[in-house]
Parts: sequence; structure tokens; C-alpha cells
Amino acid sequence: MQLVRSVCFGALTLLLVFKYSLLVDAAKPQSHSHLTDTRWKPATATWYGSPEGDGSDGGACGYGSMVDVKPFRARVGAVSPVLFKNGEGCGACYKVKCLDHSICSRRAVTIIVTDECPGGYCSNGRTHFDLSGAAFGRMAVTGDGGQLRNRGEISVVYRRTQCKYPGKNVAFHVNEGSTNYWLSLLVEFEDGDGDVGSMHIKQVSKQFLFLCTHFLFFFTFRLI
Repeated sequence: MQLVRSVCFGALTLLLVFKYSLLVDAAKPQSHSHLTDTRWKPATATWYGSPEGDGSDGGACGYGSMVDVKPFRARVGAVSPVLFKNGEGCGACYKVKCLDHSICSRRAVTIIVTDECPGGYCSNGRTHFDLSGAAFGRMAVTGDGGQLRNRGEISVVYRRTQCKYPGKNVAFHVNEGSTNYWLSLLVEFEDGDGDVGSMHIKQVSKQFLFLCTHFLFFFTFRLI
């Protein structure tokens, strides 16, 4: 497993003012011992939003309406603080599978963390997934998604897995409010482990790297 992967976007024009190259260091945080875990672990799951919807209306990770389009397509969910990790869990991918074979499919659904669920089922150190209605229903055998959602909270098993975005390495967009002097970027998704350890930006043909401030999945740069 390659622990450090960098992607350089040469001569990228941001805000139509400056040309920069962007370096994304996807080094896995030291607290994570494995990017992909083959062991299934116990958890619980619920769902929120509309029955076939994307669940999140904005979300703590800042993805907004992107959760209902490629590459997410409502395969998203909120996780309890033990998995959210103060925002470090944003963009991570998990396989989640329910256990009642009378209604649950044997296949797992792969979800992307886009939100945090801080209370209720997600409190007191519990490992919990609050999935979109669409993702929750996909754990059921064909045609029984509605019946599974009617059960509310269910027992599941989960494991960390690689994120797969065919043909893409990393994608980001410039957040609203960025100016000629202050730039805010949202990492939309990152192929592979989904962890972004740091981000640097520099003007093309310059040696100086602008330092960034990391908040959730946002990276901000002061350009002066």
C-alpha cells in the first residue's frame, strides 16, 4: 500500500486570477493502522431523509447537493463520532451489511461518509451508521427495501474499504466566499483510501508553498 500519494494539477487556473499547481498529500493519518480492513465489526444502523433519497441535506462534510449525483449517487451516510473523528472521517468508504437473512441480502452496500450523527443512536460512544434511505434499502433482498426501512434500527456489520472512482484520482471545487486573497477548497472525493492528510498550493514557477488550514474536508489558504 502506498502511504503517500500526491496529485499535481499543473497550471490550474483558480478564480481566473492566479495560476497554481495543487498538491494533495493523501497520507493516511497515523492513528489508522489499516486503510482496508478485512474484519467485519458489529454496529447498528438507521436511515434518514426520504425513503429512496440521499439522506443528507447539506451534511457536516460540506458536500451539499453533490451527494445525489455521480460518484456518490446517494450511497452516503452519517456516522457516529467514533467514526467521524472530528471531520477526519469525511470521505471514508465502508461496506455495511445487515444480518437478518430473512430480509437482508448477503451483499454489503458501500457507503461514503458525508455527515455526522452526533446524538440519539449515535451517542455514548456507539458505532452507528445513519444511512440515506436509498443506501439502507439496498441492504435488503430485491423488493424488500421498504420492509427493511420499516424496521428502524437494525444490527449490522461493517468494515473499512477502498473508495473506487474509476478514471478519477481526486476532485475538488472552490467554495463560495473565496476571494483573490483567501481560497477555500472542498475535496469532493479521493480515490483509494479516501483520507486526505494535507494539501499544499503554490503558484506555477514559484517555490513558495501556501500553508493551509484544515477544517473538516475544507482546506483554506491565505494568498497574501
